[in-house]
Amino acid sequence: MLKLQDVRAGYGAIEVLKDLNLEVRPGEIVALLGANGAGKSTTLLTIAGVVPVRGGSITWMNAPLPSGKADVVLRAGICLCPEGRHIFPRLTVMENLISGGFLFPASRNPAKLEEIFAYFPLLAERRGQLGGTLSGGEQQMLAIGRALMGEPKLLMLDEPAAGMNPQETVEMVQLISRIRERGLAILLIEHHMKVVMSISDEILVLDHGVQIAHGAPEKVRNDPQVIKAYLGEEATH
Repeated sequence: MLKLQDVRAGYGAIEVLKDLNLEVRPGEIVALLGANGAGKSTTLLTIAGVVPVRGGSITWMNAPLPSGKADVVLRAGICLCPEGRHIFPRLTVMENLISGGFLFPASRNPAKLEEIFAYFPLLAERRGQLGGTLSGGEQQMLAIGRALMGEPKLLMLDEPAAGMNPQETVEMVQLISRIRERGLAILLIEHHMKVVMSISDEILVLDHGVQIAHGAPEKVRNDPQVIKAYLGEEATH
């Protein structure tokens, strides 16, 4: 289980996260919701060890998670799939995927690749194609497939449906649900409200780094402050 307790973090003189409390358990999907600048991506970057913790604590599987040590966090089984995909455009789909399993022996790659291709048949068809020639949605699939090559126990997704068409979005929701069924913990940021409401077990809403709501989707959906600030009236229908 991942647990953040009274976590503070930021950049330079700016404190972005202010006493944030958060838990994500195995097999659970927790979504972070909030306007731009609310601290959502900073939360993921802090957990990933990219942004140092200034106060409070982060524990993972009942042990302290080192602050500011991204390599240690990754080896502990926590993987961030960042916004913007960040694939290697001049490497093939296959080479991009293999790069995600660098912590493991190369002998493991063939079996793991087949597992990823079962999730993403389209990537199997385009295994020899350069990553930079894929569409935005296809690159997102590749980025998530690359993350799964590292066999994470906690997968953090920053806007996984970005750049996807409606059909790709449906397939992404199905994929995330299948990943959860395998016992992975998933922490995600997503502006597509139908996606958030359909797959999340819990939602945490941030406003300028402060938690203003937390709970099951229905509870958050009907919170007047959240509706006014982020969801809009259409989210209640």
